[in-house]
Formats: sequence, C-alpha cells, structure tokens
Amino acid sequence: MSDTNDLEPIDPPTAVEMYLQERSQELADASHQAHRYRLNHFLRWCEEVEHVDNLNELTGRKLHQYRLWRREDGDLSNVSLKTQMDTLRVFVRFCERIDAVTRNLHEAVVSPSLSPGEDHKEVMLESDDAEELLAHLERFEYASFQHAMFTLLWHTGMRLGAIRSIDVNDYDPTQSRVRLRHRPAEDTPLKNGNEGERLIALRQEICDVLDDWIAHRRPDVTDAYGREPLFSTTQGRASRTTVRETVYRLTRPCEFTGDCPHGREIADCEATNDAQKTASKCPSSVSPHDVRRGSITYFLTRDVPEKVVSDRMNVGQQVLGKHYDQRTEEQKVEQRRGYLTNI
Repeated sequence: MSDTNDLEPIDPPTAVEMYLQERSQELADASHQAHRYRLNHFLRWCEEVEHVDNLNELTGRKLHQYRLWRREDGDLSNVSLKTQMDTLRVFVRFCERIDAVTRNLHEAVVSPSLSPGEDHKEVMLESDDAEELLAHLERFEYASFQHAMFTLLWHTGMRLGAIRSIDVNDYDPTQSRVRLRHRPAEDTPLKNGNEGERLIALRQEICDVLDDWIAHRRPDVTDAYGREPLFSTTQGRASRTTVRETVYRLTRPCEFTGDCPHGREIADCEATNDAQKTASKCPSSVSPHDVRRGSITYFLTRDVPEKVVSDRMNVGQQVLGKHYDQRTEEQKVEQRRGYLTNI
C-alpha cells in the first residue's frame, strides 16, 4: 500500500484482470463470473463517464460519484447496490497492495446499510402456481424439454447449475434417483463443489416424465466433452441462459392460465413480444432460484423435516431458514401445533 508518490501507473482493465486472476483459485466459477460482471460496470464507468485511464487518479470523491452513478444506471435496490460496492471494495483493497491506488482508499467505498430483513428475498414460485403450471405442461407439452426440466426443478429444488449438469447416465430409472456430480473441468460445476455431490430420490411420476423425454423427445446429441446431457438441445447441453429463459417464460401466468393478472393485453405485452428473451419483464415471472425457494418452502409446509430438506436441496439449515423458508408465522405455529396435539 502506497502514498501518491509511490504509485505505479496502471489502466483499469489491466488491474481488473490481475485481480480476477488472483481470485480464480479461491472463488467458485459462478462467483468468479459474478465478480467479473460487477467490475465490468466499474470499467464502463471509468471509460465512458469519468474517463479514468490510470487508477492512480482514483479518489474517494470519484468512488462516491461511481456509487451514485451505479445506483441510477442500474436502477438498483439497496441489496443489489451493496453487493456491487462490496465487490468493488475488495478490488480496491487489492489495488492498494499492487501500488495502484493510495493507501486505505478502500475505506472510501461505501455500501448502503440494510435494514433488518432487507437482504431476505421473498420472491418465490407459489406452490399453487407450480401445480397449475405442471398440470398445463402435463396436458399440452408432455415429456417436452420444458416439461421434463421444470418437473425435476420443482420436485428437487435444484439450482440452475445442477440441473444442467446432469447426464443421461446420472439418472437411474431402476432405482428412481439421480446423481449430481461436480465436473468443473467439463463446464458443469456444482455451486458447493464436491460438497454438492449427492443422490436424489425421485417419485415414480417424475421418472415417468424423464423416461418418456429420453425415449421420445430428447435430442440424441453429446456436448463438447462427449457426454450425453440429460437436458439437451439440438446444439448440445442446455446453457444456463436457456434454462433461465425457459423458466421465466413458463412462469408467466398467461403461459399456463391464458389470462394476465396485471390487466395487460397479452398480444401487445412486452413480456410476450419475444417470449424467450423478454419473458422476465412479466411482473409475475420468476427465476430458477425463485422456483428453488418455492420448492423448499413447499417441502417445509408439507412437514418434511428441515434436516431432510437441507440435505436434499444442499443448503445449510441456517441459510435455509434465512433465505429460503417463506412460511408465515401462522403456518409455522399451526405445524408445531400438529406435532404437539397428542402429547
């Protein structure tokens, strides 16, 4: 860490690449990509707004200006802005170590304070909507890519990365289960690495859908590593973008009810103009992670023990309680009452 006279000139893109290279061995792939994504906004600000060619010029005032710009540019909530600024602070601290910015400059990177519970996301797919959607898929799109994928996603609460990582031979129909494997060298890492590897039991009706998908509708292709992905497209293994956009599209109410709860004209709605690319603009559509949150809450409301849900969904019980369990206090107390009635 250096004073102004000791700084060595360095342009922002070079510093960011040095930072990302240093963090590559300690961050999971998804986290590493998230850091790159957040710092890309900083690089854009340096180039297009503040015209910073040398990080030696960075000051506390400029970092404050960046914070204001980033909130406005991204229309960010406090939670999202905090995530962005926390990453920037770590980057600036790294820059201090390589003599790129002045000593203790990271202290000028201010993140918004969150009120209690503000970092607790409450968006999820409600179980009634999930059941109605699955019934629609069962009737009109049976054993299609979207039916098979969403059925497994809802009934297992898998993460996006996990569901696209599955190969055909990871699914065992005779034992009614699927195995998750961490294979980062072949573009299918699990969020928790080797700790995320596990066997997941499946109900027979889920296996029936997967069996028919594989037998009749799955494109018979391999990925770039010669593996047979369970959820394939004609181009190979379904990408994260494909899974995400499919979930956004499927969870629009107009997709499975034919009606819009927001009073929009469906034919003219921006969320239906390009169904795969703009579906997230529907106020009611949700992400794969929101499906996961809804699935976990559904299992908990059905009196499945938290330890069982924790193991099945690969999430610690403390994290489960804080970020996934969306049961109301009334639901929880009535469930407890059921356990205590006969004591």
